[in-house]
Amino acid sequence: MSEYTNPGLFELALGLMLAVTAAVVVLRKLGQPPLVAYLFVGVTLGPWLSRALANDEVVKHLGELGVVLLMFTLGLEFNLAKLRSMRQHVFVLGALQVGSTLILSVLMLLLLPAWMISRLLPAEADWKTGFVIGAALAMSSTALITKLLAERRELESEHGRRAFGVLLFQDLAVIPLLVVIPALGGGDSLLNDLSLALLKAAVLLFVLLRIGPFVMRRWFRMVARQRSHELFTVNVLLASLFFAWLTHAAGLSMELGAFVAGMLIAETEFKVQVEDDIKPFRDLLLGLFFVTIGMKLDLRELPAIWPEVLMLLVLIIPLKALLIAFLVRSLRASEGIAIRTAIWLAQGGEFGFVLLGLGLSAGYFPSSTMQVMLAAMLLSMLAAPVLIQRADWLAMRFSPQDWMMQSVRMQQIASKAFGRSGHVVICGFGRSGQSLARLLRSESVQYLALDTDPDRVRIASKAGEPVAYADSSKREALISVGLQRAAALAITFDDTPTAERVLHLVRELAPKLPVLVRTAHEADIERLRAAGATEVIPEIIEGSLMMGSHVMALAGVSLPKVFRRVREVRADRYEMLQGYFEGADDRHDDLIEHDSVMLRSIEVPEDSAWAEQEPARLIAGAAARLIAVIREGQRMAASDVAVMKGQDLLILSGTGEGLQELEDRLLEERPSMVQQATANASGPKPPL
Repeated sequence: MSEYTNPGLFELALGLMLAVTAAVVVLRKLGQPPLVAYLFVGVTLGPWLSRALANDEVVKHLGELGVVLLMFTLGLEFNLAKLRSMRQHVFVLGALQVGSTLILSVLMLLLLPAWMISRLLPAEADWKTGFVIGAALAMSSTALITKLLAERRELESEHGRRAFGVLLFQDLAVIPLLVVIPALGGGDSLLNDLSLALLKAAVLLFVLLRIGPFVMRRWFRMVARQRSHELFTVNVLLASLFFAWLTHAAGLSMELGAFVAGMLIAETEFKVQVEDDIKPFRDLLLGLFFVTIGMKLDLRELPAIWPEVLMLLVLIIPLKALLIAFLVRSLRASEGIAIRTAIWLAQGGEFGFVLLGLGLSAGYFPSSTMQVMLAAMLLSMLAAPVLIQRADWLAMRFSPQDWMMQSVRMQQIASKAFGRSGHVVICGFGRSGQSLARLLRSESVQYLALDTDPDRVRIASKAGEPVAYADSSKREALISVGLQRAAALAITFDDTPTAERVLHLVRELAPKLPVLVRTAHEADIERLRAAGATEVIPEIIEGSLMMGSHVMALAGVSLPKVFRRVREVRADRYEMLQGYFEGADDRHDDLIEHDSVMLRSIEVPEDSAWAEQEPARLIAGAAARLIAVIREGQRMAASDVAVMKGQDLLILSGTGEGLQELEDRLLEERPSMVQQATANASGPKPPL
């Protein structure tokens, strides 16, 4: 085997993974997304990687597959009906953004004084040069923005829909631009080439969208019948790459074909499984793509051109943002939406690098201009995540109207919460949230839901559901839902980073509020508990319990035994189910034994003599045990509590008599001699 192994390539891969891992860890601690780490590694290691790679084109093409798979997964979030509803954002706002950027770039090149552009362009530069530069600057980063929109759960927000619509049109606009730029000096052939390219694009898209849904459904059903997970995964990759190849062969972008493939699969019942299968490949190749983007910048040339780079960078971001904000505002959007959309789209994009390369090959500007443009656009992409994190602050800072609209929205949520007490706050009104709402409604339990999908909120509100459009990870939204008066809060969406943000805010605003979190990954249970979750519900375990209970019943096990066994498993798994909280109705329930185990939360009085005492002394001799302690909003395991403090909330498990005995002890002025003697005789019992 060793004779076929290239040690240099192995060391290169090892060094690259080490650099990426270190960069992601450091930048994540600084609050930056992993994509910035990939760009940073590409910029810093670019010269070394270029020398080490015998053929960096192979690496570049592998990276481009990451963008293809990203667009494929985004297509899974859309369907034909949703795309039709976004046609104004795609074909009106997108066309205005690309067209106006091209026109302004040409006019600036023709009208600005020569001394202002002489440091960037040669004296003989004409309108064709301005057209190529404008085409490159009109592009925004589809890979970067769509990834951030998905991570921040803003794909369905008003500004997210507009930003994504513009990105889709930019991908479409690349088709004619790839034909126009090389042929600008070709005379009569330009119109023929452009007409042919647009005709091929129209025919292919029509065929794919008309025939594709039927073919895709039949195709995937046939593969699924083979009951092979490996075959299904290979088929997912085949579908995304085949559609990408089709559009590429027709002169369209590969990303557009992958997006169409995702939309067609979204119409089938295999959407969720396809998304899970494609994610590992997408994230790995997308990271490689951003490394190759960073490699385009030659740091050795940066000291000589940095004044021009900074000048162009200052021009790109503010001017592009102002233009986009003006266009969005002119289409009757609010100032806040316009500002947010502009900030999301103000950076350069990967297709801009492709168009600049065509312009350089055609001789419209020298290589020195190319390096300045590359550096400025790449720096704008590095700055984009930082600006996007401040988008809400900037929108409210520069738009009093946005501040008022946010206040009105919070007031509307507060009006829905007005008069509610002991209600449940549901964060996320997807399938899990709606199922929870139906259960609560069946028991006449009041609830109020928050969701960031405007279509879902609008439809659910018309149906009479108490749901409001708001981001539950924002402080204002949680305050508006009456968090202080709520009985519990349930996080039903499967997004661990966002759930952690919600937990931190809840623990700050309502430290004693029980919070339940849903997760699809058992590995996140301890992470969410550490963030303050009262209990974490893993989907896999609950699914196994339901299957196990049905199987036991079918196997002849009596239903009481099935229920008792399921209850025992849940009690071992969930601390909150190690007993039950007794209510008035429970005293007449024939199913509950006299000595059954219950839960009770008891607060240590602030001036209690039991403060600064060991928990073992309190529970010594009582038919109860300490499950956990909630102190200043943080849940602590019983074994981690050395001494109790005033205002600690004790979660206790035991019989009714044992719990009542402990509550009576806490109300005593000082620990009695009886408990002290019992504790000394038996030794302190460590809480379980």
